[in-house]
Amino acid sequence: MSRKFLIAGNWKMNLTPDESTSLVEEINAVAGNQTSVQVCVCPPFTSLPVVSEKVEQTEVLLGAQNMHAQPSGAYTGEISAEMLRSLYVSHVILGHSERRQYCGETNGSINQKILAAIHANLKPIYCIGETLDERDSGKTMDVLSSQVREGLENFPSSALDLLVIAYEPVWAIGTGKTATDEMAQEAHLGIRKVLSEMFGDSASSSIRILYGGSMKPENAAGLLAQPDVDGGLIGGASLSAKPFCDIVEAAISSL
Repeated sequence: MSRKFLIAGNWKMNLTPDESTSLVEEINAVAGNQTSVQVCVCPPFTSLPVVSEKVEQTEVLLGAQNMHAQPSGAYTGEISAEMLRSLYVSHVILGHSERRQYCGETNGSINQKILAAIHANLKPIYCIGETLDERDSGKTMDVLSSQVREGLENFPSSALDLLVIAYEPVWAIGTGKTATDEMAQEAHLGIRKVLSEMFGDSASSSIRILYGGSMKPENAAGLLAQPDVDGGLIGGASLSAKPFCDIVEAAISSL
């Protein structure tokens, strides 16, 4: 089954609203009108309103970096799915390894966010990945399988068209290290097999699995050529328009 490439930029805790405006304008100029691959930018919460306005008349999609599982209430400092929807956000990154590491998020707590996201018709980009110790111990697929099964517990088959998975080997995030093309493909294929066991072959073949471990223009073509790599969740390389758009161009060239 053909799966459309998705190139998503995770800006993390970077860029003021003015800086975000400048960056998205540059991205729009290069990739804003093409439809060959999907492009999504995920600015910090403070920049969502200005970026939302800038992408409104383009093909660029808007994503958020996190959300709370509850629709409203006494959760100081948190953001709900409805708040994101009001800004025309379509995607939300959930379960990123940095939030697992620094904010104590677990497969169970992320699962509640994922279910809340799809209830609000938001598309979760669910991040999974192993640490270097886990890989060296031969536990990669055990870790990934647990993250998929527990993070997607009670996920309704009727909403699978909303789901995106992002495989982000923790040891390759922000380190400059990258999984080889073969390592990425092996992990993605293993993830797809778990999805097949959970939801069936047809459904698993339609779910996009992005690679998110230091993808950059120099390695994008090789990674995107792998049969089970359906795009990228880009960190550092998404903070400048040229490298990010170069990755988009690599995806277009891979078609």
